[in-house]
Amino acid sequence: MAYTEPLISEAAFQQCLARPLTKQPISTLQINLGRRCNLACHHCHVEASPHRTEELTPDVCRQLIELIERFPQIQTVDLTGGAPEMLYGFKPLVEAARNHQKQVIVRSNLTIYFEDSFGDVPEYCAQQQVHIVASLPCYLADNVDRMRGQGVFERSIQALQWLNRLGYGQDPRLRLDLVYNPPVPQGQCFILPPPQMSLEQDYKRFLGQQFDIQFNNLLTITNLPLGRTQFQLEHRQLYQPYLQFLADHFNPATVPQLMCRQQLSIDYRGHIYDCDFNQMASLPAQTAPGQALAVAHLLAANSLDLVSEIQTAPYCFGCTAGAGSSCSGTLV
Repeated sequence: MAYTEPLISEAAFQQCLARPLTKQPISTLQINLGRRCNLACHHCHVEASPHRTEELTPDVCRQLIELIERFPQIQTVDLTGGAPEMLYGFKPLVEAARNHQKQVIVRSNLTIYFEDSFGDVPEYCAQQQVHIVASLPCYLADNVDRMRGQGVFERSIQALQWLNRLGYGQDPRLRLDLVYNPPVPQGQCFILPPPQMSLEQDYKRFLGQQFDIQFNNLLTITNLPLGRTQFQLEHRQLYQPYLQFLADHFNPATVPQLMCRQQLSIDYRGHIYDCDFNQMASLPAQTAPGQALAVAHLLAANSLDLVSEIQTAPYCFGCTAGAGSSCSGTLV
């Protein structure tokens, strides 16, 4: 879905900042391997589905491996999609990063483990000591299936039990985190994610008692008005009110911790963005002279730190509302 300029302009977010939002030295590469997925979740800002064909190419994969191998400052390689496990380049990128002692995060929908040809993924991730961040937007079956598709909750529970048997959530080398998203608003009773620590305890209590499941941390993430969330909000004429709600809850204490400050987001074509949300809005990262960047530019310049100022948009209010939101959960 093309990004359309809302009534709350980008200038409104800039006015809330004390100073321009600047990059710090890059330590994380978040790589979107493509839009293909075995699910089509109602809240997906990527608009991934089994019908999408976009996917990493061999040339871009080789460039990314060179980037990982060349720059010791990269501490984390964060793989997402679509379903990253089913996309080209998944295992080569995992192995390149692990061979250079970098943390690897894989953002998994869990159900991919039960698709043909992907039953080896849990054992592979355990062998490579991959940090799994898994979507489970609620601990109740009806809510999960309503957001992600019929039967997804049951398969997710089976996948989590499988990961537990491999040591995930128990062995300190095998981290397993879950992700909570609020339901997409149906009316003007908007909410931010509840306090992360207390909700984590609710998850652990329920999943432990009902299914004997253990995990490390719960990450709460605000739904940003992009992709399918934006479509549903616009369909109900809630887009502007929701954006205003986020703006009304702007918290300046979140700004120093924003994930966009220390990461580059890279798409399957090798184009570079400040964050995954800017990637979905086709808002590229830029150098001071205004040049959009690709992985090839970083390799040619022999530097990851070519961006000084971060591109912002009205949906940035989603990351700075309340306790804040990022791919690592709340910020303050």
